[in-house]
Amino acid sequence: MFVGVSLPFLLAAQQKNSVSITKRVLRIPEVTVVGKRPMKDIGVQRTRFDSIAMKENIALSMADVLTFNSSVFVKNYGRATLSTVAFRGTSPSHTQVTWNGMRINNPMLGMTDFSTIPSYFIDDASLLHGTSSVNETGGGLGGLVRLSTSPANHEGFGLQYVQGVGSFSTFDEFLRLTYGNKHWQSSTRVVYSSSPNDYKYRNRDKKENIYDEDKNIIGSYYPTERNRSGAYKDLHILQEIYYNTGEGDKFGLNAWYINSNRELAMLTTDYGNGMDFENRQREQTFRSVLSWERVREKWKVGVKGGYIHTWMAYDYRRDKGNGEMASMTRSRSKINTFYGSADGDYAPSEKWLFTAGVSVHQHLVESADKNIISQEGNKAVVGYDKGRVEFSGSVSAKWRPVDRFAASLVLREDMFGTEWAPVIPAFFIDGVLSKKGNIVAKASISRNYRFPTLNDLYFLPGGNPDLKSEHGFTYDVGLSFSVGKENVYALSGGINWFDSHIDDWIIWLPTTKGFFSPRNLKKVHAYGAETNAHLDVMLGREWKLDMNGTFSWTPSINESEPMSPADQSVGKQLPYVPEFSAAVTGCLSWRTWSLLYKWCYYSQRYTMSSNDYTLTGYLPPYFMNNVTLEKQLSFRWADLSLKGSINNLFDEEYLSVLSRPMPGINFEIFIGITPKFGKNKNSKR
Repeated sequence: MFVGVSLPFLLAAQQKNSVSITKRVLRIPEVTVVGKRPMKDIGVQRTRFDSIAMKENIALSMADVLTFNSSVFVKNYGRATLSTVAFRGTSPSHTQVTWNGMRINNPMLGMTDFSTIPSYFIDDASLLHGTSSVNETGGGLGGLVRLSTSPANHEGFGLQYVQGVGSFSTFDEFLRLTYGNKHWQSSTRVVYSSSPNDYKYRNRDKKENIYDEDKNIIGSYYPTERNRSGAYKDLHILQEIYYNTGEGDKFGLNAWYINSNRELAMLTTDYGNGMDFENRQREQTFRSVLSWERVREKWKVGVKGGYIHTWMAYDYRRDKGNGEMASMTRSRSKINTFYGSADGDYAPSEKWLFTAGVSVHQHLVESADKNIISQEGNKAVVGYDKGRVEFSGSVSAKWRPVDRFAASLVLREDMFGTEWAPVIPAFFIDGVLSKKGNIVAKASISRNYRFPTLNDLYFLPGGNPDLKSEHGFTYDVGLSFSVGKENVYALSGGINWFDSHIDDWIIWLPTTKGFFSPRNLKKVHAYGAETNAHLDVMLGREWKLDMNGTFSWTPSINESEPMSPADQSVGKQLPYVPEFSAAVTGCLSWRTWSLLYKWCYYSQRYTMSSNDYTLTGYLPPYFMNNVTLEKQLSFRWADLSLKGSINNLFDEEYLSVLSRPMPGINFEIFIGITPKFGKNKNSKR
């Protein structure tokens, strides 16, 4: 269940909990009456993350937060390397991502790298699963990740600094400066992370023989190696300015700069040493959003404008054998995106809520690889230079004639370039089955479309300009409950069944010419169930246990016709999609101490569409265990936080991606300080 009130614009439901982990209070809120659920949550399956999950420590990216606190699949190549998110057996490109309302999916790849999103830069995060994503945008065949920032709501000056030191000479630093008064709020956040990232691992893709004095093999072993050429340096700066007139008008400016320099580590199958080659990716990205919102008793309107600039460089060079480095790949890309949106809500009564919105993204992309050249007549082609407009508009009506029943209809229209998608409808209903136990049933159905990315169409070599748009229907049915007693316990949870039929699924496959090219699969059937539970228990006067758990079963089956007589992929699970995944977090608090335990599980994943059980055909299942102990101290002049974390507690050997080594047990220590100024100087928790 989700908490809220039934006022016309649900202003109370929109207020965010800005209490930090250092201000945690040992109490359990009263269980909310289901009849007061927000109108905007009608039929919607949404997962929200509290501030404790996102502000656990500065070393976390949003990829780490989602791994241990949700049912989505996070595919990562190791810390500070590509991490993507996929819902319900779909691919990362089927996941839409918004930041303060602006879509930040890369228009070239269609996906978002969550390793480049520090959790300390996000104040409000939620997942919209399946059909629910149509409420925000089109193209989210799996779902949508909604990220946003919010005013700090501080009076006067504020400062927070956190220093982290970890294994493998890893350093993480966070600084936040704030200033606020009745009308203005300003915040500057900085995160800097760096590491040689040269952890040890056992390489099971290589085997060393043991010889006796006569050169006879008497045994063998898997060698222990270091992660070679995996260093990184990441800098993030986020500036926010908010102005509230106090009469219903709010203005905001958010500007986020990223400067990333990362080496791409050698594979477990690579021989030689790190000095024989250079494999490096650099990125500079600037994102900004300017917003205005006006709220009145029965209506609300908002306008936003934004801009994204991304420069990316990928260089791969190898030693020719004489000490000279030869450039094998030299890729450069520039992306400029201009964004604008307008939306409005109108609630003539408590029984009706009408919404409408439009958004436009203009992408301008230049991509070139000087080592790949094709010919068009007498002209050499080294990449592509394309622009594309992406338009999305929607209207919706939400109706709640009685407290125990509600329905919603959403109609969305999308355009990419000059191609319009058919109207995208979504219908949602929910009803209270029992007020005892707060049992609510939800159901929905929607159609959705996703257009090919620019790389799908134009990448050299392999782009396919004849690709069709992906489209399909998704059905959702679910139950949720919420029980408890104030300051004693609170238990809530739910289960959802989904069924998706997606036609013309885009997949990149190898060609006879030695490179990959995208094709359309006729049909993919993704279905399954997602469950979640949350428990708060007061174990004593000063003891509290907070637990969250998720489990998902997500078969994703290729139901297309065979592409050739030798095609063995039909009826098989799609590559890199785990059928089962689960996560559990538990936090035990006593006075100013807290112990956090995190556990996650992914079942086996296939690397081939034929689902072969070969050494390179699948990745075995794995568990991950992390634990953190924190002590908070409060003085007249400052609040202090001392924290220690152990990651991969049981030193498990595992792979998230084929031939990509992952770290064993490792440690981190964090020291945080929040000085007290002015009125806060004499306050204690």
